[in-house]
Parts: sequence; C-alpha cells; structure tokens
Amino acid sequence: MIKEIIKKNIKDAVGEEAEIFIPENEKFGHYSTNIALRLAKEKSKKPMEIAEEIINDLRLTTDNFFEKIEIASPGFINFWISEKTLQNELKEILKNKNNYGKYPQAKSYKLKAINLEFISANPTGPLTIGNGRGGFFGDVLANILKFTGNKITKEYYINDAKNSTQIRELGKTGLGLGETYLTPELKKTISTLKKKTARLKKKSPDNIAGEAGYLLASEINKQNKKFVEKVLKIKFDKWFSEESLYKSGVVKKILSDLKKKKLVYEKDGALWFKAKQFGDSEDRVLIRSTGEPTYILPDLAYHSDKFKKRKFSKAIDVWGADHHGYIPRLKAGLKSLGISEDRLKIVITQLVRLVKNGQEYKMSKRKGDYVTMEDLIKEVGLDAARFFFLMSAPDTHMNFDLDLAKERSMKNPVYYAQYAAVRCGSILQKSKIKMQKSKINFGLLNTDEDVSLMRILARFPEIVEEATENYNPQVLVRYSIDLARQFHNFYEKEHIIGERPELMSARLGLIKATKIIFEILFKLLGVSYPKKM
Repeated sequence: MIKEIIKKNIKDAVGEEAEIFIPENEKFGHYSTNIALRLAKEKSKKPMEIAEEIINDLRLTTDNFFEKIEIASPGFINFWISEKTLQNELKEILKNKNNYGKYPQAKSYKLKAINLEFISANPTGPLTIGNGRGGFFGDVLANILKFTGNKITKEYYINDAKNSTQIRELGKTGLGLGETYLTPELKKTISTLKKKTARLKKKSPDNIAGEAGYLLASEINKQNKKFVEKVLKIKFDKWFSEESLYKSGVVKKILSDLKKKKLVYEKDGALWFKAKQFGDSEDRVLIRSTGEPTYILPDLAYHSDKFKKRKFSKAIDVWGADHHGYIPRLKAGLKSLGISEDRLKIVITQLVRLVKNGQEYKMSKRKGDYVTMEDLIKEVGLDAARFFFLMSAPDTHMNFDLDLAKERSMKNPVYYAQYAAVRCGSILQKSKIKMQKSKINFGLLNTDEDVSLMRILARFPEIVEEATENYNPQVLVRYSIDLARQFHNFYEKEHIIGERPELMSARLGLIKATKIIFEILFKLLGVSYPKKM
C-alpha cells in the first residue's frame, strides 16, 4: 500500500506517525503530509527546516519510489509517485488477482469477531425503502469487513415478543379487534392464518392478542426472509428472536442483576433504571406501570447475549432515523453491565425521499403511506437500488432519483461503472492475445492516461482500508465511479489493439488489472458484472 510505505518511511526518519492525505489538486502532489508543521513546536524549529531534513532522509532511503518530493509553505511535504512504483504495483494486481487489496499478513491489524445486525424491521408488514437502505449498507459493510479478514456474523433481530405493544396490536388487528397495522398485505396474511388464529381463542384466553400477534409476525417474517434472500440477495447467518430472550430467562436475569446492583427504583407505579448515573441525560423506564417492559430491557438482554455469551469483540447495529435518541440509554445500560460502550458501534441511516421529474413521488398508495422495497426493485432493478442507496453516506438524507436510476445511459452512475467494466472484458476478448507476464514491458506505460489509470488502481488498497476503518461502504461506490471515469478517458485517448505488439501487450495488462479491480469492487458492493450491455 503506497500510503503505508510513505508513512513507514517518514516514521523511520523522524520516529513519529504522520498523517498522509491526497490533495484535491494534483499540483500539490499525489500525497501530502503536515508532519513538519506538527513537529515544529516540539522541536523548536521552523516547519520548513524540519520538512527539509525529512525529505533529505527520504531521498537517501527511497530509491526511485518517488518521482519528486517538494516542500510547500508553510511546511507541507508533497510527494509525486514515480512511474516505476506504479508499474510495480500494476504487477502486484496481476499477481494477486482477486486478493489484491486485502490486508497483508505483516500489517499490524487485530482481526475481530464482529456481530453486524441490520434491517431488523418490525414484523408487522413488508420491508420499506428505509429498511432497504440499512439492508444494503449492512450487507456491503459485512463484505468489506470479511474481505479484510474479520469474522462476521450477519444478524437479523426479530421484534416478536408476545408481551410487546406492537405484537399485541398486530394480534388485535388479526383478530378483527383493531386496525393499527391493517394493510392489503396483512389482510392476505390474516386470511391465510384464519383457522390458526381462531384456535388461539380457545387455547390462550389470557393473552389472545399476544399469541395471535406472534403467529402473524412469524408469518410476516417468513415472507420478509424470503424476499431478503431471493430478491435483495442478502444472506443472514442468524435470525434472532426477541421472544427467545424471554423464554430463555435472559431478560429476567438482566432485571435481577440490575436490582442486585441497586440500579432500579419504583416511581409512579413503574420501574426505572438509573441511566443518568451512566452518562444518559435522564433515568429511563424499564417496566411500565402496566407491567410491560420498554425496549431497553430486552435490548440489554440481547446485547448481553452478544458480548457475554457469544463473546463478540465488537457489535455494529444499523438503525433507522427514528432510533437516534435511543443510543445514550443503551450505552448507559451496557456500562451498568460492565460492558465497554466502545465495543458497540451504532450507525443511523437517515430518511429516503423518492424523486421523479424533480418532484417528490409517491409510488404506491397504502395505509401508513410508505413505499415497499418490492415496489422500488420492480421499478429500477436491484443493481440500481443497491448502488444509489450506497452513493450517499448513511447519516445524510437522500433523494432517490427514479428517472436517473431507470436510465440506461452513461448518465446513470451504476450503468457508467458497469459499462467501463464491460469494456475491459470486451477489449481483452477481442485481443485474442495470451499475455506472458514475464515478457510484458510495463515501462512502456508512460502517457498521462496510462499513468493516471495506474495511479487510481494503486489506490484501491487505501480505499479498502478507509472503508474498513471508518465502516463506510460509500467510499467504494465513489471510487468505482472515479475508476470508471479514468478508464473511459484512457479508452478514448489511447490506442490498444493495433498498437505495436510490445505496447499493446502492456496496455492489455493494464486493462486486465482494471478488470480485476472492477470484479473485486462489484463483488463487495453486491452489484452484478454484466457480460455485455
């Protein structure tokens, strides 16, 4: 990884870790650092003097790695990578193929057992576009973390506790005693389970609504599971039932432990948790005056199961926008159980607005005024849905442009990226030349477009690292568009087939390396690699 090599060389020179970044304007280098500015006060020297000392050391120890190194006022050090370095990196891509970009064994990186929970939609109806945004984010993040060697368990949490308000309300709807969750989809499910719900009236007189709701939720979840696996192409390792936490006694044990630690008290007929004592803004109700637990109690039991029973070193929860205020109370609860809040990462996905002809668009009319993922996939296709959702960081509100997502032209970002990849395959197929790697002279790749394409390919491991360290799949999408743009520029300006044999062979090697990176990218993003377009 080029950035890591620069960091190592600087550390060897000054004994300090340097921050390396990529300047927006190439006239300031391919890479840059402010290490001299940071060390100035510590060493009581001018930044420009320190920068001069550093680059003198680097020139002695980095033979032909850099094309040039320059100092820019007030003390930045700017690096330009040599063509030779980029050509060597190109050889690494062709050598390692689909393993290129994975963290090398020598890298000091602690691999983790990570529980990644996402979608976890309430089992009261079909998945919405909000669920889809979190679903694609979680699935791609899991792919990235696996790619870099972590052990990932993808998990779907089913909110199906019989004593919860939503399940009892669902049951009442199913029994004809309410209409809280009544939708066309639920009417079909109720009709399918009519005989079973009728039998519940005789068997469970004390909690008919809860039993009926649980039965309906199980059927709805079965339908959602089929949709997730068959249509969204997301495979979960575990589907975890909230009701199982009550059956196993885990919820009861958590409550008992909190009572033993004197962390609960009674007020207004309810049982309260001393959350403020652990960093929350106020104390929180654990059990309402009606005897029904709030979400915090089973959620503490659930996360205790993750950390204490199943021994995950890290848990990542992907939640919808309406859960933002819930983060402090859960982290406070974990602290009370002796679990460090650093072990839990919560990602909030913001709302999605569908846009058509520049205006907000309601794709379907139904109770609750929501749009299902099924509607969206039918409208734009899976690749476009995945790619468009992943283009925006999860913590930003997004407008989903339906017109653009359906367009089969270079204006459509996913089409643009896929078309570049297809071009790579088409050129290699047409060339009908078997490249002998040992005889390829990559030193012939020296035009601006050759070098620019090699440079963006060499950045791929850095992009993977950024996506891994920051839990941010968005950078892969942005990179795939940048790579496509650079390849299209290369294709339009440089001759390939028909060039003299030595140069043609070198450029075919460059195209093959580009195809390898597209293959890795699309696999990580869960986007298809078409054979033709």
